[in-house]
Amino acid sequence: MNLKLEAVNLVRWLHFMALTLGGGAAIVALLLSGFEEGKEEIQGLAATIWAKVVAWAFRLALIAGIGLLVLMIQGGQNPFKAGIYFHIKLTLVFILVGLSEMTPKALAQAKRGSALLVVVLFLAASFTVFNKGLFRKDAPKAGPEMPVTAATTPTAH
Repeated sequence: MNLKLEAVNLVRWLHFMALTLGGGAAIVALLLSGFEEGKEEIQGLAATIWAKVVAWAFRLALIAGIGLLVLMIQGGQNPFKAGIYFHIKLTLVFILVGLSEMTPKALAQAKRGSALLVVVLFLAASFTVFNKGLFRKDAPKAGPEMPVTAATTPTAH
């Protein structure tokens, strides 16, 4: 574990914290939207929480992620060449952020489909990042290759 106080580590921490806040608040807002039905005093609370907390957390995570990508490329790493997982993650993230921007209006109309889809996309992107090995370019070989020599080839009798 790298505990050096470097820009890459600080931005990575900010990215992770913003994602954690956004994902957790999205789940809370989604659950809260179910309690709003039939209660006038809390009507619209889920949409407000989404607009003030979830959307801003995902925006900050996107900005921090772009900053992290720039810092990593400047440091000599290239996540785009590490496998297809990064392309999958970026696709999920852009759809997630787009849906997250439209969700407060839907929650205000008591429609929870886009909020649920954002939570599912958040979980899918998290799964993709934590299981990078599933999305490698080259598949691992079944076993070590044995060289073919005169000693290993079968003889006909």
